[in-house]
Amino acid sequence: MRITAQMRILSRKNHDREKQAPEAEATPATADAAAPAATATAEAPVRPEPAPENPAPASAADGPAPVPETASDPAAETEAAPSPPAAEPVPVEEELAQVEEEAEAEETQIRLKAADLLAPSRRDISDHLKPVKPEQPVDMAEVISFANQKGGVAKTTSTLNLAVALSELGNRVLCIDLDPQGNLTMSQGIDPDKCEKSMYDVLVDDLPISEIIAHREIDIAVASIDLAGAEIAMSTKIGRERSLEKALKEVHADYDYICIDTPPSLGLLTINALTASSKVIVPVQCEYLSMRGLVQLQSTLKMIQENLNPNVHIEGILPTMFDSRTLHAREAVSILEENFGDLVFKSRIRKAVKFAEAPVRGASVLKYDSDSRAASYYRNLAKEVLSDGSS
Repeated sequence: MRITAQMRILSRKNHDREKQAPEAEATPATADAAAPAATATAEAPVRPEPAPENPAPASAADGPAPVPETASDPAAETEAAPSPPAAEPVPVEEELAQVEEEAEAEETQIRLKAADLLAPSRRDISDHLKPVKPEQPVDMAEVISFANQKGGVAKTTSTLNLAVALSELGNRVLCIDLDPQGNLTMSQGIDPDKCEKSMYDVLVDDLPISEIIAHREIDIAVASIDLAGAEIAMSTKIGRERSLEKALKEVHADYDYICIDTPPSLGLLTINALTASSKVIVPVQCEYLSMRGLVQLQSTLKMIQENLNPNVHIEGILPTMFDSRTLHAREAVSILEENFGDLVFKSRIRKAVKFAEAPVRGASVLKYDSDSRAASYYRNLAKEVLSDGSS
């Protein structure tokens, strides 16, 4: 590219020289008129007149010898005047160095123009360097996830009934259904198959979460079967683990507690819930297999603390489906207390048929049978959560 620029500059210099040549030959009109005569005089030599063969001696009577007059010739004066010094030719090395310098400058100018087209301008960069004003602080809701990859441990039942119990105590509560089965949604009398928009649209398409909140006993962000494909749809999304956390920023100031029902797995939906949460309640059925899942949840939670959300922690382990009549159930609770100590809630969610009957009516146990012992289990749990009794 530099050789091409040099050739272009040399061509331009030659063109300038050819253009200046006729201008140097041209003179004003008066000089043009005298030019032919001066040229003729300069070309024709002046012949001296022959002297007489026998010149007469000069005498005093004749007077002083006449001084020959010299004719004043303008052409001769012009010829005699010193001509201006001709411009010295520039050495070849200096001209080549000058050409190379101009070529480099032209190449740099072209490169800068291309950079201006492809790269951000200084103004754009300076805009990014300006200090960003911090967002105004808002009241943050306490986000609680109910998680256990083991299915059938009363996650949905605990999410709904604890949320309603917190609401009875004067708190503003939002429930979020992240389970593709939509059991929490159905427990409030909403058909997941008839929901036009759901948590799928919030997580995948960044739909504002306020547009899918239904108002029942408590506010609930509904789920649909589409959530089953959310993990695949989010696989190429940048920051996919924080999709729920970003969505909740819209409603943090509107609630005191946000309770999240997670699916029975440790996939991307559960990771979203744990990343957005400050506390985790782990419902554990009082059986050996359910307690095995607790170890895997702890490993997942540790990775999330290290990489995504250092503030999330286990609020408590909630023994569910407890049947004091069986030795196995009592031994399971004893093992939990030996290994996790104060992390185990004092409240026990015992087996009751009311928990199966209430969803059929599209209500929580506290509404379905407010005076039942089943309702009292979650009222006691709500008081324990509010007093942070598990820590």
